[in-house]
Amino acid sequence: MATFELYRRSTIGMCLTETLDEMVSNGTLNPELAIQVLVQFDKSMTEALENQVKSKVSIKGHLHTYRFCDNVWTFILRDAIFKNEECQENVGRVKIVACDSKLLAQS
Repeated sequence: MATFELYRRSTIGMCLTETLDEMVSNGTLNPELAIQVLVQFDKSMTEALENQVKSKVSIKGHLHTYRFCDNVWTFILRDAIFKNEECQENVGRVKIVACDSKLLAQS
């Protein structure tokens, strides 16, 4: 199964990458194993978001920028409001990266 590497730029992905880099620098982990961990992280994030997240969110905001490149949509919103059944959250600026999930099924 193919995966996108965009989850590595999330907070948890950046922390994992920093930790793996430190372990490789210290000689605790070899670089090949660190790469395998990152690939597994990509797969696990994709599977978890696909299979375990059931809530729906509506988003309203002012569209500042959008682009479509290499089958990836990028939207930058200002003064966005995220709403679900339980709560509402206001965010000053948000970047949304959307990839076609059908691309993941292709191997």
